[in-house]
Amino acid sequence: MKNIIAMYSFAVVFVIFSLTFSPQLTHCRPNKLDDLIESTCKQTPNYNLCISSLQSDPRSSKATNVEGLGLVMVDVVKSKAQATLDRINQLLKQQKSSSTSTGTTTSTLKQALDQCALNYGAILNGDIPQATEAFTKGDFKFAQQGSDDAANEANLCENEFTPSGSSPITQMNKDVHDVALVTSSMAKMLLFAY
Repeated sequence: MKNIIAMYSFAVVFVIFSLTFSPQLTHCRPNKLDDLIESTCKQTPNYNLCISSLQSDPRSSKATNVEGLGLVMVDVVKSKAQATLDRINQLLKQQKSSSTSTGTTTSTLKQALDQCALNYGAILNGDIPQATEAFTKGDFKFAQQGSDDAANEANLCENEFTPSGSSPITQMNKDVHDVALVTSSMAKMLLFAY
């Protein structure tokens, strides 16, 4: 009888252990990081963009709080802003070579692109460093301000093309604007949390 009870106890312990530590079953359970990303992104103006940006960046897996996620988002803004500035510079080179070969200039487009280069320079050299430093130091008001400024600079760039009605970088401006607003909302969350 004692052997049957001992075997039964062992079987119960084995089943509980197996269920608790089974890779297939633990994989189904949400982890704290997923919960952090989910709860943070629900409070932003663009949930899907927030989720996709954070989940596509491996540094998010090391974040332990909203500040860490905010720093990742600042880097997303930086990456998108740099790509946009690179595209602006490429378009400016095309404008220069086109006007040299034809002897004409498309001054409206060139002026808009020149202004956009200044806008994106402000994002990369002012707004991004400000937001990064502010998130790092816990000064969330300035993190929000730097992020909002980046969103505004992207809008200002897009508005440069309004007279001509055709911007060659509309989607890029929108992308920078939108990730900057997500970043700003994270800073605002933290501002009101403390």
